[in-house]
Amino acid sequence: MKRRLVIIGGLILFLVSSIAHSQRLSGNTFLPPELMSLGKDEAANPLSLWNDQGHAIWEAKCQECHGKISSLATTVVQFPKWISNSTSQGRLLNLEDQIGVCLSRTSTQKWSNESNEVLALSTALSDTAKGQKIRIEGPKAKSEHEAWQEQMNLAAKIYVTRQGRLNLACTQCHDQKIGIQLRSDVISPAFVTGFPIYRQSWQTAGSIDRRLRACYSGVQALVPPSGSPELRALELFLKKRSEGMPWDGPSIRR
Repeated sequence: MKRRLVIIGGLILFLVSSIAHSQRLSGNTFLPPELMSLGKDEAANPLSLWNDQGHAIWEAKCQECHGKISSLATTVVQFPKWISNSTSQGRLLNLEDQIGVCLSRTSTQKWSNESNEVLALSTALSDTAKGQKIRIEGPKAKSEHEAWQEQMNLAAKIYVTRQGRLNLACTQCHDQKIGIQLRSDVISPAFVTGFPIYRQSWQTAGSIDRRLRACYSGVQALVPPSGSPELRALELFLKKRSEGMPWDGPSIRR
């Protein structure tokens, strides 16, 4: 499979030249049949528990301000976003970060991205956005766009850099080993089209933040703390790679 490295305005993008834009595949495509069936079975899918709770929380705490949850379907697929205000130079927030910010407006509690309430709302919003095309846009202000671009470039560098005791880079697995069996999993390409995930090895739902940290752990590298700029930059880069693909909603994994 032929691959080439393209540099555009300082941004490094890996393109698989033999795969057309319309033929890119989500991680769900690489699941065994039993997990595919489980993901489509609303009665048996464990994520339905988080989805139901998320809709209940939305109606109780969010609907008065934001209206029906379906009104945010197109917004869900635009995260992570560059958020700034008069007291901040700006930073990337993903969907779970934004949910935590919103919940904190009516509570003094500090919300973790892996807290049950945040994951429940994220699952419900993600399910509502199913089928929407992923669309990632940088900020319009020049200084903010430059800072956003720096995060993209940082993540692109991380993506191609060997790390950990296994001395592996993201690209070596998710561009060069697609479809190969790795323990009980089949390696899928680095397209992010469906989170949160219920991972059977976790026995619970988890955010993309947790999944990225699991990758660091898998190659025996130093794991960044949850919510770190490094993880948000990587999520931005992976979502940008996935731009134009349909969102799968919350997903099942081994």
